Amino acid sequence: MRKKIRVLVVDDSAIVRKVFTEELSREVDIEVVGTAPDPFVARDKIMKLEPDVITLDIEMPRMDGITFLRKLMKYYPLPVIIVSSLTQAGSKLALEALSIGALEVISKPSAAYSVGDMSVQLADKIRAVAGIRVQKKEENEPKIATEKAQLPSRYLAETTNKIIAIGASTGGTEALRSVLTSMPVNSPGIVVVQHMPAQFTTSFAERLNSLCEVKVKEAQDGDTVVNGLVLIAPGNFHMLLKRSGARYYVNVKTGPLVHHQRPAVDVLFQSVSQYAGSNAIGIILTGMGADGAAGMVSMKEAGAKTIAQDEKSCVVFGMPKAAIETGAVDKIVSLGKIAQTALNMY
Repeated sequence: MRKKIRVLVVDDSAIVRKVFTEELSREVDIEVVGTAPDPFVARDKIMKLEPDVITLDIEMPRMDGITFLRKLMKYYPLPVIIVSSLTQAGSKLALEALSIGALEVISKPSAAYSVGDMSVQLADKIRAVAGIRVQKKEENEPKIATEKAQLPSRYLAETTNKIIAIGASTGGTEALRSVLTSMPVNSPGIVVVQHMPAQFTTSFAERLNSLCEVKVKEAQDGDTVVNGLVLIAPGNFHMLLKRSGARYYVNVKTGPLVHHQRPAVDVLFQSVSQYAGSNAIGIILTGMGADGAAGMVSMKEAGAKTIAQDEKSCVVFGMPKAAIETGAVDKIVSLGKIAQTALNMY
């Protein structure tokens, strides 16, 4: 029998600890080995219970989750899933946690988010991150410098019919930071699906906008795709590319989950294959599951160029691996080379 994934739940709310324990105990391959109301209790239980995965609230008394996470990543790195409230402050803290080394973020159950939906997603995320070897991070560790990609001399900055479509999931927030901060201000229009709960994508787009030469914003229905602009699909909404004459724009809409996701990479990629065809480049980054693989096949068949992140630089090699196995990927490259590789394809 396969060994169960051992989970420690760290949350100051007794109700959340109880709900998570009950819901996760329904999963045959997951065992909640303990709970902790604060980081001090968690520290002792980590050493005693040796969990495979930790779920961590980031707004707690005695020691906040961010401070605890920094210490954990320095001295005893483990796969961590952040559990955050749907507030603006909560989403900003969650993004900070992802930059420190947490692997995933999930919303706390609320009136708008059922316990059932949450538990299914949480179990999937636990399975995805279990077994990932998290690297130690020093508290003042410098960021890896990103090298600015250059547009080839043959590329005309005024050309508006070029599109780059990117899909990512687990580990994708930092992977996208690497790719997008490398893009020059006059890069082709970029559309992005990152698996992320509602509310978090607003703060995510704002954070990227503060770091990038290109403008980054959370997409709104009808937004035009233009050079130097990155549109991030809002959490809990699908984003599709459309075309009216020479103008590309996005359609932001609800709809059924695809690969248990909304937004889904496949939904975006399928629309890009239909409306941009050979004018598009598709990029699949780190993430669990197979979302984006079928869409990348459609893009390739429509004449698009395609890129997948290589296994060594991925946090989770699921989505790129699934796309590569279809035979629809033109180039497999490390994260640091993706931006320049994409621009060289024009």
